[in-house]
Amino acid sequence: MKILGLDSSGLAASAAVVENDVLLAEYTTDYKKTHSQTLLPMLEEIRKMIELELDTIDAVAVASGPGSFTGLRIGSATAKGLGLALGKPIVEVPTLEGLAWNLWGTDRLVCPLMDARRNQVYTAAYEFQPEENGFRLSAVIGQMPIDIIEWIQKLNDLKREVIFLGDGVPVCLPAVRERLEVPFRLAPAGCNRQRAACVAALGAVYYAQGKTVEAAAHRPEYLRKSQAEREAMEAERNLNENRDQGAEGGRH
Repeated sequence: MKILGLDSSGLAASAAVVENDVLLAEYTTDYKKTHSQTLLPMLEEIRKMIELELDTIDAVAVASGPGSFTGLRIGSATAKGLGLALGKPIVEVPTLEGLAWNLWGTDRLVCPLMDARRNQVYTAAYEFQPEENGFRLSAVIGQMPIDIIEWIQKLNDLKREVIFLGDGVPVCLPAVRERLEVPFRLAPAGCNRQRAACVAALGAVYYAQGKTVEAAAHRPEYLRKSQAEREAMEAERNLNENRDQGAEGGRH
């Protein structure tokens, strides 16, 4: 089984190929460039380095969200384009599950944090449950957008030691240190950001379970509306309120 993994959901961009539980290649960057500039060149570099014939892959695994709206669209379009061109299925790997896979096998609660702006994060709480051939990733609390203070209270209620990872950690760390009542640790460099190797590895698990979609049907999972959509809805709501107030004043 050969899985191509892509992740452009956050600040890092990453591409990788996993074959039969072996990481053949991975290219990850987290440095000041847009994913539209990096993702395809990274994939091409991997293809040349390992002499990869793209039609030999079994599926394209992509971080499907939540995350940056622009980044998710770039990753989704790239995965869909490859899937359609090659006739391969898409494995939609929730971004936060791919992040949690970095810490495979830990007995602590795994809490990915992605900065969603305005004091909110995209987050979830996961645990690894032992099974016959290793561990199964299980959601204690599923992924959601939430205010960081409210999220910390949820973690306090679980009363379990936590490992944090993700690009939201630096933003949220002051609040975590001030308000979290349970022991916590921070994942180190190398396993604290999105990695396409994890998306591909977890994608292989889901592919074996039949969790795929046709390329044409793939859509990213944003979890919430974009800022532009929220602003448009707010403007429309204000317009309607002003119109209603005007009509009410006219009746007087």
